[in-house]
Amino acid sequence: MSDPTRFLTSLAQALSTMSLYPEGHPSREGVVDIAYANLQALQKVDRRVSFSFLGDDVVFGDRPLREMRGWDWSNRLAGAGIQRVEFETEVTREEFENFLTQLLAKLTLFAVQQSGAVPRGGGPIKFGSVGIRELEAAPELTTATIAFSLHEEAETVQWLHQEMQEGGGLPLAEAEAVVRSLAAAMHGDQAVVLPLLELRRYDEYTTTHSLNVCVLAMGLAEWVGLGARDVRAFGVAGLLHDIGKVKIPTDILNKTGRLTPDEREIMNRHPVEGARIIMESRENLDLAAVVAYEHHIMQNGGGYPKLDYPRECHQASKLVHVCDVYDALRTNRPYRAAWPAGKVLDYVEERAGTEFEPDVARRFVKMMSEWEPRQAALADQATVPDVPALPLAEPAPRDAAPPASPSPPPAQG
Repeated sequence: MSDPTRFLTSLAQALSTMSLYPEGHPSREGVVDIAYANLQALQKVDRRVSFSFLGDDVVFGDRPLREMRGWDWSNRLAGAGIQRVEFETEVTREEFENFLTQLLAKLTLFAVQQSGAVPRGGGPIKFGSVGIRELEAAPELTTATIAFSLHEEAETVQWLHQEMQEGGGLPLAEAEAVVRSLAAAMHGDQAVVLPLLELRRYDEYTTTHSLNVCVLAMGLAEWVGLGARDVRAFGVAGLLHDIGKVKIPTDILNKTGRLTPDEREIMNRHPVEGARIIMESRENLDLAAVVAYEHHIMQNGGGYPKLDYPRECHQASKLVHVCDVYDALRTNRPYRAAWPAGKVLDYVEERAGTEFEPDVARRFVKMMSEWEPRQAALADQATVPDVPALPLAEPAPRDAAPPASPSPPPAQG
């Protein structure tokens, strides 16, 4: 194995491990050390080291690395807008780890800073498109006049779940088509609308909930400043977050009463099942798989699945988590009535720091308060109404008598 190949292999191992463990964890520090040592070995020959990632081809300086042709990470880096990486001078380990963090942020579609800013290469390490141009912001979402039914989208999601229950593969093209359609439905000529479906029958809960979490996740991703591509990626993650429920027996999934401890144990398997389904699909859906696995894990480490070693969840998982709980509590279920919007937002605020990541909770509450006039509640076959442009409203008043100390949400899963 040549030195450039050894470095790139260790780089990929470092990025994979960093996505699993928090800063300071021995496994994370170890792989960063190995990758940094391999870079230093390269820079002993030439301080200026550069790689270009052009789809299936990897170029070291001006020399193609034939042994790396078809390397999966080359396509992943190029697809994230990272076609070239340059180490102009010797770098410190701190600079190298910061570079890896920025790469990971770009690859996993969340910004290092909570503002949602796009990370940019700089200093002794540069990365970006070929030519080391500054990374461009993603284009804005296209707009559309909102006057069409979401019935076809609901039918598509029902069909998708049925396909999975019958052992078929994950129909990614159809899932992405639903997300694109919902993204268009959200954008009128001058105003953002949140088209949220109302539950018609209890046995349609999973379909309706998946669509609503998708819409809320895209709305929140856009609210925090992510670009169009990232917004749609969060939408796909939201649409598929509960896909593991296709493995849960329907008598448990649609039970009208509270679950028994054994039934609860079965229900709590759906995040793991969902991640497994997505990963086995052989599609490039790492983000959706992570969200499916993590969307019931709380900020304080509670929830499920239980982590053997507590770590920070992905930003997308934190975002989908709050959207998931909001829609679940806003929906009538056989075992409880829907909560009013103000009560749910109060719950989100009071559980910030324990169940929800505080900044995500704050941003979600602010978005839902200011965009309340832009919510379009749709029956199963309803058409999304034309919504006039609205200035950002002042936060809407909450219900007059919120609960003094909300209990954990009485949701089944």
